[in-house]
Amino acid sequence: MTITFYTLGCKVNQNETGALAQLFYENGFTPAQNEESADVYVVNSCTVTAGGDKKSRQWLRRAKRQNPNAVTVLTGCYPQAFPEEAGAAAEADIVTGSGARRRVLEHVLRFIQTRERIVDVVPHEKGERFEELPIEKLEGHTRAFLKIEDGCDRRCAYCVIPRARGSVRSRDEENILRELQVLARGGYAEVVLTGINLSSYGKDTDTDLARIVARAARVDGIRRIRLGSLEPDLMTGALIEGLAQTPQLCPQFHLSLQSGCDATLRRMRRVYDTNGYRAVVHKLRTAFPGAVFTTDLIVGFPGETQQEFEESAAFAEEIGFLKIHVFSYSRRAGTPAYDMPGQISEEEKLLRSRQMQARAEAIRARVIAGMAGQTAEVLLETPVNHNIFTGYTREYVPVLLSAPGRRQGEIVRAVLQGYDGSRCAAVLAE
Repeated sequence: MTITFYTLGCKVNQNETGALAQLFYENGFTPAQNEESADVYVVNSCTVTAGGDKKSRQWLRRAKRQNPNAVTVLTGCYPQAFPEEAGAAAEADIVTGSGARRRVLEHVLRFIQTRERIVDVVPHEKGERFEELPIEKLEGHTRAFLKIEDGCDRRCAYCVIPRARGSVRSRDEENILRELQVLARGGYAEVVLTGINLSSYGKDTDTDLARIVARAARVDGIRRIRLGSLEPDLMTGALIEGLAQTPQLCPQFHLSLQSGCDATLRRMRRVYDTNGYRAVVHKLRTAFPGAVFTTDLIVGFPGETQQEFEESAAFAEEIGFLKIHVFSYSRRAGTPAYDMPGQISEEEKLLRSRQMQARAEAIRARVIAGMAGQTAEVLLETPVNHNIFTGYTREYVPVLLSAPGRRQGEIVRAVLQGYDGSRCAAVLAE
């Protein structure tokens, strides 16, 4: 039988879809090719925004139109956070949550036999363990994503993720190392450690992020380690000092911000202010000379005035982010922000999103332009032709360069040149 997967949301979701796909392939399913109709359609949903929920259901309806007899599966964060709403989605034959992923295969096999609809969303429980999934096969990729943590104990005013993902759960170190060894043998020189609240790794297992990074770096063949999204208040001086002991750690940090305005941060119930964020950036730049930062920014949060929006943009300018993911605030039922006064119209949120994105692109161009003439290590990723590759530096700057005689997956030294708004030109260093 053929199967197609559709993933929304973060790198954790993408990693889990890859593992889920591997589970199906190991049990006789084959991926549908190109636009051909599939026997099974699986949506791994994201519920950070209401738009994500809508996209999940639209995709399943399209799948049913393409093949009315297909088995359709809605899984992930949307059903976990909103089980009644997702369970009522007639376009889904099977509805499961963000846990017990292995049971998705069991449910599909049962549905094929009985054609009886299945809704199986199991609530998260205190003390539950990290769920191990099959090692994702990453054909065609040069960078591996490895999920090492799940869940979040925060209660930000806008966020449903703790409801969708449960409490912090850290993956066993030995299991992480075993998977890293497999990935290294497969030729992956760079690995990205991901999690829902990655900075909390080890909170429940008496370890921390610096320790697993150090141990990961000792795996033969792993030459670069990159971290997923980090919470600024959890980046203590001790943790930063510990991370700085691992030279394989890339000096690019995705440091979650959400707003550069203190008044907005308070309404969001974030547990830091701009001074605290600024201090963490300074500590990281001191420990990792040349460090660059990426982040997320929400615009149009309830009560955000034009002045607060301008403060947020000014702070982004001050930090000098390499990249900013801009989001319009999305109301999520059951969160404190849902009923907050001062809700911003969709038209105004869209306008602010476009304005912030334009500023973000200008900041990015300035930061990359400042790197011209520097020598950087580039991981060769996608061959454009026999000699030209796209790739990324340790700082996660996208690069286009000619590298005759080199292969995809190699790391080369190159001199950075001009930035065209998409990629930075580079030439191999002597």
